[in-house]
Amino acid sequence: MANPPASPSRFARIYAAIVGILVALTGAYLAHGGWQLLQLGGSLYYLPVGVLMLISGLLLLRADARGAWVYGFVFLVTIPWAVWEAGLNFWPLAARLGLLALLAMLVALALPGLRGASSTDGIRLGARALAGVLLVGLLGAFAYAFQPIWMVKPGKGEQAAADTTPNAYKASEDRADWTGYGRTPDGTQFAPFDQITPENVSKLQVAWTFRTGDFAYGGAENQNTPLQIGNVVYACTPTNQVFALKADTGEQIWKFDPKVNAGYSPSWQRCRSLAYFDPAKAPAAAPAAEGAESAPAAPVSPRLYVTTADMRLIALDAATGNFAEGFGENGQVFLADGMGQVIPGFYNPTSGPVLAGDRLIVGGWVMDNQSVDEPSGVVRAFDAVTGKLAWAWDVGRPGVHTAPAPGEHYTRGTPNTWAVPTYDAELGQVYLPTGNGTPDMYGGHRTPETDRVSSSIVALDARTGAERWVFQTAHHDVWDYDLPSKPVMYDFPDGKGGRVPAIIQTTKRGEIFVVDRRNGKPVTEVVEKPVPTEGLPGEKLSPTQPYSVGMPQIRQGDLTEQGMWGITPLDQLQCRIAFRQLEYTGDFTPPSLNWYIPHPSPFGTMNWGGVSIDKVNDTLIVNDMRIMMKGKILPRESVNELTAKSGKTGPGVGGVVPMEGTPYGLVRAMVTSSLGVPCTNPPFGALTAIDLKTRQIAWQRSLGTVKELGPAGIRTGMPIPLGMPSLGGPVATASGLVFYTGTADYYLRAFDVKTGEEVWKSPLPVGGQSTPLVFVSPDTGKQYVVVTAGGGRTAPARGDYIMAFALPD
Repeated sequence: MANPPASPSRFARIYAAIVGILVALTGAYLAHGGWQLLQLGGSLYYLPVGVLMLISGLLLLRADARGAWVYGFVFLVTIPWAVWEAGLNFWPLAARLGLLALLAMLVALALPGLRGASSTDGIRLGARALAGVLLVGLLGAFAYAFQPIWMVKPGKGEQAAADTTPNAYKASEDRADWTGYGRTPDGTQFAPFDQITPENVSKLQVAWTFRTGDFAYGGAENQNTPLQIGNVVYACTPTNQVFALKADTGEQIWKFDPKVNAGYSPSWQRCRSLAYFDPAKAPAAAPAAEGAESAPAAPVSPRLYVTTADMRLIALDAATGNFAEGFGENGQVFLADGMGQVIPGFYNPTSGPVLAGDRLIVGGWVMDNQSVDEPSGVVRAFDAVTGKLAWAWDVGRPGVHTAPAPGEHYTRGTPNTWAVPTYDAELGQVYLPTGNGTPDMYGGHRTPETDRVSSSIVALDARTGAERWVFQTAHHDVWDYDLPSKPVMYDFPDGKGGRVPAIIQTTKRGEIFVVDRRNGKPVTEVVEKPVPTEGLPGEKLSPTQPYSVGMPQIRQGDLTEQGMWGITPLDQLQCRIAFRQLEYTGDFTPPSLNWYIPHPSPFGTMNWGGVSIDKVNDTLIVNDMRIMMKGKILPRESVNELTAKSGKTGPGVGGVVPMEGTPYGLVRAMVTSSLGVPCTNPPFGALTAIDLKTRQIAWQRSLGTVKELGPAGIRTGMPIPLGMPSLGGPVATASGLVFYTGTADYYLRAFDVKTGEEVWKSPLPVGGQSTPLVFVSPDTGKQYVVVTAGGGRTAPARGDYIMAFALPD
């Protein structure tokens, strides 16, 4: 007579019950969510898999071996499905298989103790071997998670015909100081120095550290790139304090505190850059027009200029830090003049002034989506010596460049220029990167004059303010696609052995436009593509939008349900459901009374940090962020109710915003799972090199780790390079390095410009979100990399550091 099957031990039953509960709960969740997803027209996978896992879990609770066989079937079916959906891309596969592989290992360990399997030696050995294989696979996957994500590996990008355009760049002719945002007027953020190389960068160490005492809290952020003039470094802080430091030691020479009225600017305090003027070296902005007033006599000493959050333009003596004599009223010009009513916080010249010959160009940030009656987006030029208004570019007064008459004001609600303009001394032009008319997300009220220049590069005569040409990057922009970064001047390879004097303009959309700076005509191909036009009542959406097909697109592609992500299948399922519940018809999905996806995000792919051009190798370096947002247009009667519920007490760009003067308000939010994890596939931020001769991506990789972040806001401490949203820009050097600090983790990094490999990094006390300063001291000949570290937007730690790195003596 055969022996009856052995009963599972008490320990085996308890262990099987625990595993069964985990499997059953996972299955129940997948089945419930799968049913929701199926009703929304989504994937068929989750519902049946969830039901089978629930059955498997219930059988495991009874210590029944059939539960293991059912689970094994689920896991085997999931593998080809995951590969079919995600290909062999690691992070999408990990989201689909990681949790199920862990459960499979636990089930395999339970199998030898289950009824129907406990008496079979072969099953015991096989189950343990399978569990071992799964464990090795999980450990291997965990180790692989610490590798960067390469979207394009060096040498693996699309190949284009070779361009024989000669590179005539000579570093010896480009040794100028760092005198403005982007280093020189062209804005290329290129440092023509080669003392620090890919071979010796690992020896970099902290040379000096300076503490400003100005910490950025409550919406304020430290985004400053210091200037370097000779042997002095000039820096500004979120509250517009200015410091002069010895370049080789970091010792303070002087400090200026404008004592900004914090009540006037309750949020969004930042100081990205200063302007520097040396009358002995700076020519006039352009030859004066016939009959125009000639430039006044120059001052004796060089000057620094800072704009403040309470709407002042201040001139300082660069040697002493005192108010500059003869400028404005006791060294100050009041930018509120001619602006009409300005609610505190509604206007702030965040990016700082730009020097154009002997003119100071001043734009300003206007708070998004508050009202049709917000301050003007006027751009003004002031005499660098006297502070007198030279001209004003006011969209609502075409051809009029004077200040408004007494009792009048500049046209309100017009497109602003909050990013950094660029000055072209040779052509006598200033290039403005414009925003759109307020509010950003509804334009039924906008005038033809506003629509004509919104989200555009506008070229003005630097001497008179007269328009020369306009190139628009988004028509009737109701997606907040204002131009976020400075136009960069570069002589662009034309593919025929010559070069074109060009402007390179990055956008929030991930499009890179290249236009001839003489006339605004495209240098690389731009096509108009049809887009959806079913907008809100009263809207007038454009039937087409411009796409820069002649340059790579730096962004996530079209969103799909399969492209939704999560750490596990559970939160990935949440993201799939969320995607299916949102309106999305591709690029330029019209704003809607239902939740919709503006993609790319209004936060942008590329932002104010701008780009760097390695002039030696004709390589454009771009950092971008890849996040998914949702928005919803609110009927007017809903705005006040939701604002009250949100607890919002004052104006701000987040949460519910009023859009007063229109029939609507707006609410926007990130699209994340319940763990706070972004819903799209990693990377969430990237660094890209583009070969300007071939106009193709040379390499593209994830940028930044999750070390300071984690699910549910819990810091992981693990430097997993998922790539994170970044602010600030890169700096390339003549030796073939790219320096960057602006990720959510606390590092200054150096990359090899030819390979994209991270060749060095150094920890910072807190995060940074500014562009590094790279210079060579005229006194010691030592090359420095200087960063400001005041804290990143997504991490809580704050600091007040200015740090210089150099090779040891």
